[in-house]
Amino acid sequence: MRIRRAKPPRLLVIGLDCAAPELILDRWRSELPNLNRLASRGAYGRLRSCIPCITVPAWSVMTSSKDPGVLGIYGFRNRADYSYDRMTLATGSAVKEPRVWDVLGQAGYKVVTVGVPGTYPPRPVNGAQISCFLTPQTVTRDESGRPKSTVFTYPPELSVRVNDWAGGEYLVDVKQFRTEDKDFLLRQIYDMTRQHFVVLREMLRSQTWDFFMFVEMGTDRIHHGFWRFHDPAHSKFEPGNRYEHAIRDYYRYLDGELGRVLDLADDGRTVILVASDHGAKKMDGGICVNEWLRQAGWLAVDGDLPKEPTPMDKVRINWSKTRAWGEGGYYARIFLNVAGREPNGVIPAAGYEQARDELASHLRLIPGPNGEDIGTQVFKPESIYRQVNGIAPDLLVYWGNLAWRSVGSLGHPQVWTMNNDTGPDDANHAQDGLLILYDPQKPAGGRELQGLEIMDVAPTILSYFGVPPLPDMQGRIITANGDPRVSTSLFPGSEA
Repeated sequence: MRIRRAKPPRLLVIGLDCAAPELILDRWRSELPNLNRLASRGAYGRLRSCIPCITVPAWSVMTSSKDPGVLGIYGFRNRADYSYDRMTLATGSAVKEPRVWDVLGQAGYKVVTVGVPGTYPPRPVNGAQISCFLTPQTVTRDESGRPKSTVFTYPPELSVRVNDWAGGEYLVDVKQFRTEDKDFLLRQIYDMTRQHFVVLREMLRSQTWDFFMFVEMGTDRIHHGFWRFHDPAHSKFEPGNRYEHAIRDYYRYLDGELGRVLDLADDGRTVILVASDHGAKKMDGGICVNEWLRQAGWLAVDGDLPKEPTPMDKVRINWSKTRAWGEGGYYARIFLNVAGREPNGVIPAAGYEQARDELASHLRLIPGPNGEDIGTQVFKPESIYRQVNGIAPDLLVYWGNLAWRSVGSLGHPQVWTMNNDTGPDDANHAQDGLLILYDPQKPAGGRELQGLEIMDVAPTILSYFGVPPLPDMQGRIITANGDPRVSTSLFPGSEA
Protein backbone atom coordinates (compact mmCIF):
# COMPACT_ATOMS: atom_id res chain seq x y z
CA MET A 1 0.00 0.00 0.00
CA ARG A 2 1.30 3.44 -0.88
CA ILE A 3 1.72 5.81 2.06
CA ARG A 4 2.40 9.46 1.22
CA ARG A 5 3.30 12.45 3.32
CA ALA A 6 1.21 15.56 2.80
CA LYS A 7 3.99 17.05 0.67
CA PRO A 8 6.20 14.14 -0.37
CA PRO A 9 9.81 15.05 -1.03
CA ARG A 10 11.85 14.42 -4.07
CA LEU A 11 15.07 12.55 -3.39
CA LEU A 12 18.31 12.84 -5.35
CA VAL A 13 21.02 10.22 -4.77
CA ILE A 14 24.52 11.26 -5.81
CA GLY A 15 26.64 8.13 -6.12
CA LEU A 16 30.42 8.48 -6.28
CA ASP A 17 32.02 5.11 -6.93
CA CYS A 18 35.01 4.45 -4.62
CA ALA A 19 34.87 7.97 -3.13
CA ALA A 20 37.14 8.09 -0.08
CA PRO A 21 35.61 9.49 3.13
CA GLU A 22 38.96 10.72 4.45
CA LEU A 23 39.37 12.90 1.35
CA ILE A 24 35.86 14.36 1.20
CA LEU A 25 35.01 14.59 4.88
CA ASP A 26 38.46 15.44 6.22
CA ARG A 27 41.52 16.22 4.10
CA TRP A 28 39.93 18.28 1.30
CA ARG A 29 36.63 19.23 2.88
CA SER A 30 37.35 22.99 2.83
CA GLU A 31 38.24 22.75 -0.88
CA LEU A 32 34.93 21.08 -1.80
CA PRO A 33 32.35 23.79 -1.03
CA ASN A 34 29.28 21.96 -2.33
CA LEU A 35 29.92 18.66 -0.60
CA ASN A 36 31.03 20.55 2.51
CA ARG A 37 27.80 22.53 2.52
CA LEU A 38 25.71 19.35 2.38
CA ALA A 39 27.69 17.76 5.20
CA SER A 40 27.66 20.92 7.32
CA ARG A 41 23.91 21.39 6.98
CA GLY A 42 22.96 17.73 7.07
CA ALA A 43 24.45 14.60 8.62
CA TYR A 44 27.33 12.47 7.48
CA GLY A 45 29.48 9.49 8.36
CA ARG A 46 31.47 6.55 7.15
CA LEU A 47 29.37 3.89 5.44
CA ARG A 48 30.50 0.33 6.09
CA SER A 49 30.45 -1.60 2.80
CA CYS A 50 29.68 -5.25 2.18
CA ILE A 51 32.17 -8.09 1.93
CA PRO A 52 33.56 -7.98 -0.69
CA CYS A 53 33.72 -4.19 -0.93
CA ILE A 54 33.81 -3.99 -4.72
CA THR A 55 31.60 -2.18 -7.22
CA VAL A 56 29.91 -5.41 -8.27
CA PRO A 57 28.07 -6.33 -6.04
CA ALA A 58 28.19 -3.32 -3.65
CA TRP A 59 25.80 -0.99 -5.51
CA SER A 60 23.22 -3.76 -5.78
CA VAL A 61 23.65 -4.45 -2.06
CA MET A 62 23.08 -0.77 -1.36
CA THR A 63 19.97 -0.46 -3.52
CA SER A 64 18.34 -3.78 -2.56
CA SER A 65 19.34 -3.98 1.13
CA LYS A 66 20.40 -7.59 0.55
CA ASP A 67 23.89 -8.94 1.19
CA PRO A 68 26.04 -10.52 -1.57
CA GLY A 69 25.16 -14.02 -0.42
CA VAL A 70 21.44 -13.36 -0.78
CA LEU A 71 22.08 -11.80 -4.18
CA GLY A 72 24.40 -14.68 -5.13
CA ILE A 73 26.91 -12.17 -6.56
CA TYR A 74 30.49 -12.28 -5.29
CA GLY A 75 32.22 -10.24 -7.96
CA PHE A 76 32.06 -9.19 -11.58
CA ARG A 77 32.73 -12.79 -12.62
CA ASN A 78 31.08 -15.68 -10.77
CA ARG A 79 31.22 -19.46 -11.14
CA ALA A 80 28.45 -20.69 -13.41
CA ASP A 81 28.67 -24.24 -12.08
CA TYR A 82 31.14 -26.50 -10.29
CA SER A 83 33.31 -27.01 -13.36
CA TYR A 84 36.78 -25.46 -13.38
CA ASP A 85 36.38 -22.95 -16.17
CA ARG A 86 32.81 -21.74 -16.59
CA MET A 87 32.24 -18.21 -15.33
CA THR A 88 29.36 -15.79 -15.83
CA LEU A 89 29.36 -11.99 -15.81
CA ALA A 90 27.26 -10.36 -13.13
CA THR A 91 25.34 -7.88 -15.24
CA GLY A 92 22.02 -6.46 -14.07
CA SER A 93 20.33 -9.66 -15.23
CA ALA A 94 22.01 -11.45 -12.31
CA VAL A 95 20.21 -9.23 -9.79
CA LYS A 96 16.95 -10.99 -8.97
CA GLU A 97 16.00 -8.93 -5.91
CA PRO A 98 13.94 -5.70 -6.25
CA ARG A 99 15.92 -2.52 -5.90
CA VAL A 100 14.75 0.69 -4.37
CA TRP A 101 13.56 2.21 -7.66
CA ASP A 102 11.49 -0.91 -8.35
CA VAL A 103 9.75 -0.58 -4.99
CA LEU A 104 9.14 3.14 -5.44
CA GLY A 105 7.92 2.66 -9.01
CA GLN A 106 5.40 0.07 -7.87
CA ALA A 107 4.22 2.57 -5.27
CA GLY A 108 3.47 5.06 -8.04
CA TYR A 109 6.55 7.27 -7.82
CA LYS A 110 8.43 8.39 -10.92
CA VAL A 111 12.03 7.17 -10.90
CA VAL A 112 15.16 7.89 -12.93
CA THR A 113 18.51 6.10 -12.70
CA VAL A 114 21.68 7.09 -14.55
CA GLY A 115 24.82 4.96 -14.54
CA VAL A 116 23.99 2.91 -11.46
CA PRO A 117 26.13 -0.27 -11.60
CA GLY A 118 23.95 -3.33 -12.11
CA THR A 119 21.54 -1.69 -14.57
CA TYR A 120 22.74 -3.17 -17.87
CA PRO A 121 20.77 -4.42 -19.65
CA PRO A 122 18.22 -1.71 -18.77
CA ARG A 123 14.85 -2.86 -17.49
CA PRO A 124 11.43 -1.21 -17.63
CA VAL A 125 10.94 1.24 -14.77
CA ASN A 126 8.26 3.74 -13.89
CA GLY A 127 10.29 6.48 -15.47
CA ALA A 128 13.65 6.30 -17.24
CA GLN A 129 16.96 4.49 -16.97
CA ILE A 130 20.43 4.97 -18.48
CA SER A 131 22.49 1.86 -17.87
CA CYS A 132 25.91 1.48 -16.31
CA PHE A 133 29.60 0.95 -17.00
CA LEU A 134 28.92 -2.70 -17.92
CA THR A 135 27.23 -1.57 -21.15
CA PRO A 136 29.13 -2.88 -24.20
CA GLN A 137 30.61 0.07 -26.06
CA THR A 138 30.19 -1.19 -29.61
CA VAL A 139 29.27 1.73 -31.79
CA THR A 140 28.47 1.92 -35.48
CA ARG A 141 27.25 4.84 -37.58
CA ASP A 142 23.90 5.27 -39.29
CA GLU A 143 23.53 6.68 -42.81
CA SER A 144 23.80 10.24 -41.55
CA GLY A 145 26.97 9.49 -39.60
CA ARG A 146 25.34 9.66 -36.19
CA PRO A 147 26.43 7.08 -33.60
CA LYS A 148 24.25 4.00 -33.45
CA SER A 149 25.11 2.13 -30.28
CA THR A 150 23.82 -0.69 -28.16
CA VAL A 151 20.46 0.16 -26.64
CA PHE A 152 21.43 1.26 -23.14
CA THR A 153 18.31 3.03 -21.93
CA TYR A 154 14.72 2.55 -20.97
CA PRO A 155 12.72 3.49 -22.88
CA PRO A 156 14.91 2.34 -25.80
CA GLU A 157 14.40 5.49 -27.85
CA LEU A 158 16.03 7.53 -25.09
CA SER A 159 19.41 6.15 -26.24
CA VAL A 160 19.36 8.41 -29.31
CA ARG A 161 18.64 11.50 -27.21
CA VAL A 162 21.41 10.64 -24.77
CA ASN A 163 23.95 10.30 -27.58
CA ASP A 164 22.78 13.63 -28.99
CA TRP A 165 23.19 15.32 -25.60
CA ALA A 166 26.61 13.71 -25.27
CA GLY A 167 27.69 15.05 -28.64
CA GLY A 168 28.50 11.59 -29.96
CA GLU A 169 29.03 8.27 -28.27
CA TYR A 170 27.85 8.29 -24.64
CA LEU A 171 30.79 7.07 -22.58
CA VAL A 172 29.68 4.67 -19.87
CA ASP A 173 33.31 4.25 -18.75
CA VAL A 174 36.83 5.16 -19.74
CA LYS A 175 38.16 2.96 -22.52
CA GLN A 176 41.13 1.77 -20.48
CA PHE A 177 42.03 2.70 -16.92
CA ARG A 178 44.95 0.30 -16.43
CA THR A 179 47.52 2.10 -18.55
CA GLU A 180 50.93 3.72 -18.11
CA ASP A 181 49.85 6.59 -20.37
CA LYS A 182 48.61 8.80 -17.55
CA ASP A 183 47.96 11.85 -19.74
CA PHE A 184 45.68 9.72 -21.90
CA LEU A 185 43.92 8.34 -18.83
CA LEU A 186 43.42 11.76 -17.29
CA ARG A 187 41.88 13.09 -20.51
CA GLN A 188 39.56 10.09 -20.65
CA ILE A 189 38.37 10.59 -17.06
CA TYR A 190 37.64 14.30 -17.53
CA ASP A 191 35.99 13.80 -20.94
CA MET A 192 33.77 11.06 -19.53
CA THR A 193 32.83 12.97 -16.39
CA ARG A 194 32.12 16.20 -18.28
CA GLN A 195 29.87 14.31 -20.68
CA HIS A 196 28.10 12.52 -17.86
CA PHE A 197 27.15 15.79 -16.21
CA VAL A 198 25.88 17.29 -19.47
CA VAL A 199 23.56 14.29 -19.84
CA LEU A 200 22.69 14.34 -16.15
CA ARG A 201 21.52 17.95 -16.25
CA GLU A 202 19.43 17.26 -19.34
CA MET A 203 17.81 14.30 -17.60
CA LEU A 204 17.06 16.38 -14.51
CA ARG A 205 15.39 19.02 -16.69
CA SER A 206 13.53 16.76 -19.13
CA GLN A 207 12.27 13.93 -16.95
CA THR A 208 9.48 13.89 -14.41
CA TRP A 209 10.89 12.37 -11.26
CA ASP A 210 10.36 11.82 -7.56
CA PHE A 211 13.47 9.67 -7.13
CA PHE A 212 16.64 10.26 -9.13
CA MET A 213 19.90 8.34 -8.71
CA PHE A 214 23.13 8.61 -10.63
CA VAL A 215 26.61 7.15 -10.11
CA GLU A 216 29.86 8.66 -11.37
CA MET A 217 32.68 6.18 -12.09
CA GLY A 218 35.42 8.78 -12.51
CA THR A 219 36.28 8.72 -8.80
CA ASP A 220 37.07 5.01 -9.01
CA ARG A 221 39.11 5.31 -12.18
CA ILE A 222 41.24 8.20 -10.94
CA HIS A 223 42.03 6.37 -7.69
CA HIS A 224 43.20 3.22 -9.45
CA GLY A 225 45.20 5.21 -11.97
CA PHE A 226 46.79 7.90 -9.79
CA TRP A 227 46.86 6.87 -6.10
CA ARG A 228 50.63 6.33 -5.97
CA PHE A 229 51.19 9.85 -7.24
CA HIS A 230 49.25 11.53 -4.41
CA ASP A 231 49.77 9.32 -1.33
CA PRO A 232 53.11 9.82 0.48
CA ALA A 233 52.59 6.45 2.20
CA HIS A 234 52.55 4.60 -1.14
CA SER A 235 55.76 2.69 -1.85
CA LYS A 236 56.02 4.24 -5.32
CA PHE A 237 55.28 7.84 -4.31
CA GLU A 238 57.74 10.47 -5.55
CA PRO A 239 57.45 13.97 -4.02
CA GLY A 240 56.87 16.72 -6.54
CA ASN A 241 55.76 14.40 -9.34
CA ARG A 242 53.62 15.99 -12.06
CA TYR A 243 50.48 14.08 -11.05
CA GLU A 244 50.78 14.74 -7.32
CA HIS A 245 47.57 16.80 -7.27
CA ALA A 246 45.65 14.94 -10.00
CA ILE A 247 43.19 13.31 -7.59
CA ARG A 248 42.68 16.50 -5.57
CA ASP A 249 42.12 18.56 -8.72
CA TYR A 250 39.60 16.04 -10.02
CA TYR A 251 37.68 16.12 -6.72
CA ARG A 252 37.58 19.91 -6.94
CA TYR A 253 36.34 19.75 -10.53
CA LEU A 254 33.75 17.14 -9.56
CA ASP A 255 32.52 19.29 -6.69
CA GLY A 256 31.94 22.13 -9.15
CA GLU A 257 29.89 19.88 -11.41
CA LEU A 258 27.88 18.73 -8.41
CA GLY A 259 27.18 22.36 -7.54
CA ARG A 260 25.45 22.86 -10.90
CA VAL A 261 23.36 19.75 -10.28
CA LEU A 262 22.42 20.90 -6.78
CA ASP A 263 21.29 24.24 -8.21
CA LEU A 264 18.82 22.39 -10.43
CA ALA A 265 17.50 20.43 -7.45
CA ASP A 266 17.28 23.39 -5.05
CA ASP A 267 13.52 23.60 -4.57
CA GLY A 268 13.36 23.48 -0.78
CA ARG A 269 12.02 19.93 -0.62
CA THR A 270 14.54 17.75 -2.49
CA VAL A 271 16.45 15.51 -0.11
CA ILE A 272 20.09 14.94 -1.12
CA LEU A 273 21.87 11.70 -0.33
CA VAL A 274 25.53 11.33 -1.30
CA ALA A 275 27.01 7.85 -1.04
CA SER A 276 29.99 5.78 -2.11
CA ASP A 277 29.96 2.01 -2.32
CA HIS A 278 33.40 1.67 -0.70
CA GLY A 279 36.54 3.71 -0.19
CA ALA A 280 40.09 3.55 -1.51
CA LYS A 281 43.53 2.89 -0.06
CA LYS A 282 47.10 2.37 -1.21
CA MET A 283 48.01 -0.97 -2.68
CA ASP A 284 51.33 -2.32 -1.40
CA GLY A 285 51.48 -5.09 -3.99
CA GLY A 286 49.97 -8.43 -4.85
CA ILE A 287 49.90 -11.89 -3.30
CA CYS A 288 50.27 -14.55 -6.01
CA VAL A 289 47.60 -16.82 -4.60
CA ASN A 290 47.96 -19.74 -6.99
CA GLU A 291 51.74 -19.58 -6.81
CA TRP A 292 51.50 -19.89 -3.02
CA LEU A 293 48.96 -22.71 -3.27
CA ARG A 294 51.28 -24.55 -5.66
CA GLN A 295 54.30 -24.14 -3.41
CA ALA A 296 52.28 -25.22 -0.36
CA GLY A 297 51.08 -28.40 -2.08
CA TRP A 298 47.44 -27.41 -2.58
CA LEU A 299 47.64 -26.96 -6.37
CA ALA A 300 49.45 -29.19 -8.88
CA VAL A 301 50.70 -28.35 -12.38
CA ASP A 302 51.50 -30.82 -15.16
CA GLY A 303 54.75 -30.24 -17.01
CA ASP A 304 57.00 -27.25 -16.66
CA LEU A 305 55.92 -24.06 -14.96
CA PRO A 306 55.59 -21.01 -17.18
CA LYS A 307 58.64 -18.76 -17.07
CA GLU A 308 56.56 -15.57 -16.97
CA PRO A 309 53.19 -14.66 -15.41
CA THR A 310 50.55 -16.69 -17.25
CA PRO A 311 46.77 -16.78 -16.69
CA MET A 312 45.76 -19.94 -14.90
CA ASP A 313 43.45 -21.05 -17.72
CA LYS A 314 46.52 -21.26 -19.97
CA VAL A 315 48.43 -23.53 -17.58
CA ARG A 316 47.93 -27.30 -17.42
CA ILE A 317 46.47 -27.86 -13.96
CA ASN A 318 46.47 -31.41 -12.65
CA TRP A 319 43.02 -31.37 -11.09
CA SER A 320 43.30 -34.92 -9.78
CA LYS A 321 46.11 -33.70 -7.50
CA THR A 322 44.80 -30.18 -6.77
CA ARG A 323 42.99 -29.42 -3.52
CA ALA A 324 42.40 -25.68 -3.96
CA TRP A 325 42.81 -22.78 -6.38
CA GLY A 326 42.12 -19.08 -6.28
CA GLU A 327 40.95 -16.13 -8.34
CA GLY A 328 42.75 -12.82 -8.73
CA GLY A 329 41.18 -9.44 -8.05
CA TYR A 330 40.96 -6.86 -5.29
CA TYR A 331 40.30 -9.76 -2.93
CA ALA A 332 40.92 -13.49 -3.28
CA ARG A 333 38.26 -16.08 -3.85
CA ILE A 334 39.44 -19.55 -2.83
CA PHE A 335 37.73 -22.69 -4.11
CA LEU A 336 38.26 -26.20 -2.75
CA ASN A 337 38.29 -29.20 -5.07
CA VAL A 338 35.68 -31.37 -3.35
CA ALA A 339 34.88 -34.97 -4.24
CA GLY A 340 31.33 -35.31 -5.56
CA ARG A 341 31.10 -31.57 -6.20
CA GLU A 342 33.89 -30.67 -8.64
CA PRO A 343 34.49 -33.01 -11.62
CA ASN A 344 37.85 -34.26 -10.28
CA GLY A 345 37.36 -33.44 -6.63
CA VAL A 346 39.90 -34.86 -4.21
CA ILE A 347 38.85 -33.53 -0.79
CA PRO A 348 36.32 -35.95 0.74
CA ALA A 349 33.04 -34.26 1.60
CA ALA A 350 33.43 -35.46 5.19
CA GLY A 351 36.81 -33.69 5.39
CA TYR A 352 35.65 -30.42 3.84
CA GLU A 353 35.48 -28.34 7.01
CA GLN A 354 38.78 -29.63 8.30
CA ALA A 355 40.49 -28.79 4.99
CA ARG A 356 38.86 -25.38 4.85
CA ASP A 357 39.90 -24.49 8.40
CA GLU A 358 43.43 -25.72 7.75
CA LEU A 359 43.75 -23.63 4.60
CA ALA A 360 42.24 -20.54 6.25
CA SER A 361 44.82 -20.76 9.04
CA HIS A 362 47.69 -21.04 6.55
CA LEU A 363 46.44 -18.12 4.44
CA ARG A 364 46.30 -15.81 7.46
CA LEU A 365 49.94 -16.57 8.21
CA ILE A 366 51.35 -15.70 4.78
CA PRO A 367 53.80 -12.92 5.67
CA GLY A 368 54.86 -9.87 3.74
CA PRO A 369 58.10 -9.92 1.74
CA ASN A 370 60.11 -8.99 4.85
CA GLY A 371 58.51 -11.67 7.01
CA GLU A 372 56.06 -9.24 8.61
CA ASP A 373 52.46 -10.01 9.62
CA ILE A 374 50.32 -8.15 7.10
CA GLY A 375 46.99 -8.74 8.89
CA THR A 376 45.17 -10.91 6.35
CA GLN A 377 41.48 -11.58 6.99
CA VAL A 378 39.75 -14.78 5.88
CA PHE A 379 35.97 -15.22 5.80
CA LYS A 380 33.59 -18.12 5.36
CA PRO A 381 30.53 -17.06 3.34
CA GLU A 382 28.00 -18.62 5.70
CA SER A 383 29.49 -16.58 8.57
CA ILE A 384 28.93 -13.22 6.92
CA TYR A 385 25.81 -13.69 4.79
CA ARG A 386 22.19 -14.33 5.71
CA GLN A 387 21.97 -16.87 2.89
CA VAL A 388 24.52 -18.27 0.45
CA ASN A 389 23.03 -18.41 -3.04
CA GLY A 390 24.72 -19.21 -6.31
CA ILE A 391 28.21 -20.70 -6.12
CA ALA A 392 30.11 -18.81 -3.47
CA PRO A 393 33.84 -19.04 -2.83
CA ASP A 394 34.72 -21.47 -0.08
CA LEU A 395 36.85 -18.72 1.45
CA LEU A 396 37.05 -14.97 0.85
CA VAL A 397 40.44 -13.41 1.59
CA TYR A 398 41.41 -9.80 2.23
CA TRP A 399 45.19 -9.88 1.83
CA GLY A 400 46.71 -7.52 4.36
CA ASN A 401 43.24 -6.16 5.12
CA LEU A 402 43.08 -5.00 1.47
CA ALA A 403 46.57 -3.48 1.38
CA TRP A 404 47.47 -6.24 -1.10
CA ARG A 405 45.46 -7.50 -4.07
CA SER A 406 45.12 -11.09 -5.24
CA VAL A 407 47.14 -12.11 -8.30
CA GLY A 408 45.78 -15.26 -9.92
CA SER A 409 48.36 -15.97 -12.59
CA LEU A 410 51.14 -18.56 -12.33
CA GLY A 411 54.80 -18.24 -13.27
CA HIS A 412 55.91 -15.65 -10.71
CA PRO A 413 59.40 -15.98 -9.18
CA GLN A 414 57.97 -15.55 -5.67
CA VAL A 415 54.70 -15.20 -3.79
CA TRP A 416 54.80 -11.38 -3.73
CA THR A 417 54.74 -9.03 -6.68
CA MET A 418 54.85 -5.26 -6.95
CA ASN A 419 53.16 -5.35 -10.38
CA ASN A 420 49.56 -6.16 -11.18
CA ASP A 421 49.19 -8.92 -13.77
CA THR A 422 46.20 -7.18 -15.40
CA GLY A 423 47.86 -3.79 -15.83
CA PRO A 424 48.95 -0.81 -13.71
CA ASP A 425 46.78 -0.26 -10.64
CA ASP A 426 47.75 1.89 -7.66
CA ALA A 427 44.85 1.46 -5.24
CA ASN A 428 42.74 -1.20 -3.62
CA HIS A 429 39.30 -0.72 -2.16
CA ALA A 430 38.75 0.22 1.47
CA GLN A 431 35.91 -1.17 3.56
CA ASP A 432 34.38 2.23 4.42
CA GLY A 433 32.65 4.45 1.92
CA LEU A 434 30.76 7.57 2.90
CA LEU A 435 27.25 8.90 3.32
CA ILE A 436 25.98 12.49 3.47
CA LEU A 437 22.28 13.07 4.07
CA TYR A 438 20.69 16.50 3.77
CA ASP A 439 16.97 17.13 4.19
CA PRO A 440 16.24 20.85 3.64
CA GLN A 441 13.08 20.53 5.73
CA LYS A 442 14.98 18.93 8.63
CA PRO A 443 18.58 20.19 8.64
CA ALA A 444 20.82 18.33 11.06
CA GLY A 445 23.56 20.94 11.45
CA GLY A 446 26.53 18.84 10.47
CA ARG A 447 25.95 15.91 12.80
CA GLU A 448 28.40 13.03 12.41
CA LEU A 449 26.71 9.64 12.41
CA GLN A 450 28.24 6.37 13.57
CA GLY A 451 27.62 2.72 12.71
CA LEU A 452 26.21 3.21 9.20
CA GLU A 453 26.09 0.20 6.90
CA ILE A 454 25.56 -0.04 3.17
CA MET A 455 22.33 -2.04 3.47
CA ASP A 456 20.77 0.84 5.44
CA VAL A 457 20.56 3.09 2.38
CA ALA A 458 17.56 1.51 0.63
CA PRO A 459 15.28 1.42 3.73
CA THR A 460 16.29 5.02 4.43
CA ILE A 461 15.28 6.11 0.93
CA LEU A 462 11.94 4.35 1.19
CA SER A 463 11.26 6.00 4.55
CA TYR A 464 11.37 9.45 2.97
CA PHE A 465 8.50 8.46 0.72
CA GLY A 466 6.51 6.80 3.48
CA VAL A 467 6.98 3.40 1.85
CA PRO A 468 7.71 0.61 4.35
CA PRO A 469 10.92 -1.35 3.75
CA LEU A 470 10.34 -4.80 2.31
CA PRO A 471 10.15 -7.38 5.12
CA ASP A 472 13.31 -9.17 3.99
CA MET A 473 15.47 -6.06 3.66
CA GLN A 474 18.48 -6.42 5.94
CA GLY A 475 19.25 -2.79 6.70
CA ARG A 476 17.45 -0.27 8.88
CA ILE A 477 16.50 3.37 8.57
CA ILE A 478 19.10 6.09 9.07
CA THR A 479 17.77 9.37 10.43
CA ALA A 480 19.66 12.61 10.00
CA ASN A 481 18.86 13.81 13.54
CA GLY A 482 21.57 11.65 15.03
CA ASP A 483 19.53 8.55 15.76
CA PRO A 484 20.82 6.05 13.17
CA ARG A 485 18.84 2.88 13.74
CA VAL A 486 21.28 0.61 11.98
CA SER A 487 21.36 -3.13 11.62
CA THR A 488 23.55 -5.39 13.72
CA SER A 489 27.02 -5.44 12.23
CA LEU A 490 28.08 -8.53 10.31
CA PHE A 491 31.72 -7.95 11.04
CA PRO A 492 32.59 -8.63 14.71
CA GLY A 493 33.58 -12.24 15.14
CA SER A 494 32.78 -13.10 11.53
CA GLU A 495 36.22 -14.24 10.39
CA ALA A 496 36.74 -17.89 9.50
